[in-house]
Amino acid sequence: MESTGRDTVGLYEGILSTRAIRRYTDEAAPDEDLRDMLFAATRAPSGSNRQPFRFLVLTSGPVAQEAKRLIGTGARRFWEAKRAADGYDRGSGQMEDSPKSRLARTMQHYVDDFERVPVLVLPCYLGYRAPAPSDGASVYPACQNLLLAARALGYGGVLTGWHQSVETDLRALLAIPDQAVISATITLGRPVGHHGPVRRRPLPELVYGERWGEAPAWAVDPPGAGHTAAGPPGGT
Repeated sequence: MESTGRDTVGLYEGILSTRAIRRYTDEAAPDEDLRDMLFAATRAPSGSNRQPFRFLVLTSGPVAQEAKRLIGTGARRFWEAKRAADGYDRGSGQMEDSPKSRLARTMQHYVDDFERVPVLVLPCYLGYRAPAPSDGASVYPACQNLLLAARALGYGGVLTGWHQSVETDLRALLAIPDQAVISATITLGRPVGHHGPVRRRPLPELVYGERWGEAPAWAVDPPGAGHTAAGPPGGT
């Protein structure tokens, strides 16, 4: 299949700059864009090429709005508890311009406005055997393809597990069969703001050579790479 010609970034640049986008404009995604993003998702590899992933794509209409309401309600409860437990309002969280404070504001806006996200995607794993630890390998590559395709077409998105606290009601609303596992909640839309280089741990901390914990000489970040520590923020 030939490219649509609408790809706004190269593949390598897209991989290095596809960050979590939680703020969206109200612009709806045209059917053509939804088709191209989901087509890219379905091109992902899976075990034995069974393609056991399925995608529920919800945009507007009463069922979509109720699904967004359900997940938004659960997301707000979860974030309220996490915000308190992880101390987002303590220490540097009290400084308006600190990374901790900025993240808290972004997350609060995201859950408060969840019902307004333009596109809600529920990737599901359609089980064909007893559950196994490797099952995610047949659905999450498709999720990453979806996010990269969204980036290429000028959209942004983020993968979460917000569905988990309301899954029973969500399954009933969407008639999801028992053998289908809801694997994630993905939201998509035109970004408010922009993508940019992501910050991660330095390469030598993550890539080892012949012995565990020992990075090979070539495992050096390129100039200008941004770094961050993993895990929830501490109390400072």
